[in-house]
Amino acid sequence: MKPILLCTDLDRTLLPNGLQEESPSARQLFGKLAASPFVSLAYVSGRDLGLLQEAIAEYQLPIPDFMIGDVGTTIYRNNNNEWEAVKEWQTLIAEDWQETTIADLTVRLAEIKELTLQEPEKQGPFKLSYYTPPEINQAELQEKVIQHLQGCTAKITLVQSIDEINNTGLCDLLPAEATKVHGVRFLIESTGIPPARTIYAGDSGNDLEVIRSEIKTILVANASLEIQQQAIKVSSEETIYLAQGNFLGMNGNYAAGILEGLAHYLPETLPLLQELASH
Repeated sequence: MKPILLCTDLDRTLLPNGLQEESPSARQLFGKLAASPFVSLAYVSGRDLGLLQEAIAEYQLPIPDFMIGDVGTTIYRNNNNEWEAVKEWQTLIAEDWQETTIADLTVRLAEIKELTLQEPEKQGPFKLSYYTPPEINQAELQEKVIQHLQGCTAKITLVQSIDEINNTGLCDLLPAEATKVHGVRFLIESTGIPPARTIYAGDSGNDLEVIRSEIKTILVANASLEIQQQAIKVSSEETIYLAQGNFLGMNGNYAAGILEGLAHYLPETLPLLQELASH
């Protein structure tokens, strides 16, 4: 089988840490698939390296070939089971912020009362993260941030999402070229695996940049109705698949939805998944 680049978000996408039930065999089947020699696996997450490693250990996930962390601002390559930061990526995204620092941005945004700085360990050299009220109007907040950043020379992307478990909003300021979609495109170029053989799975607002791109995307069934509606609006029928369940007896949530979407986009993987599920 031709190579596949399988990229997936972690929290509430591959990790069953949302409110919905996980199909009992789904994660194990995902692991069997990931062990196939033609699959290059990448985790794409807002987590930093330490929290990525914790998730792998806690949920007994397969060790990936790549990890895109900190909402796209870091990329790590698996080098003989050692995590090696991809320096080319850091150099590339640094160009967007030029001489601007996290401190500069924090001062500019200090007057926006809806923004509460996240803990120091959740910040990064190219990532400024805030909490917001869960019911906030995201479009209005974006407009406020843009106004306060007038005159700033840095090229910045604002990424907003909702943490359903903790009932809080999340807002990240990143270099313009450092989003999840830019990270996935970087892996496409690095691996040489074409976009037609690249699949991305997600569940939340910080996945919308990928969903609205040319990359084939899966939205797992446990994604909120609001995110499903937004995904349909911003994507084309050819590049979005909403997992429904009833695939190999699974419910479409989390890993089950990833596998269902993979078989939808790449039907040649179905016989393999059926065989792996039977053992």
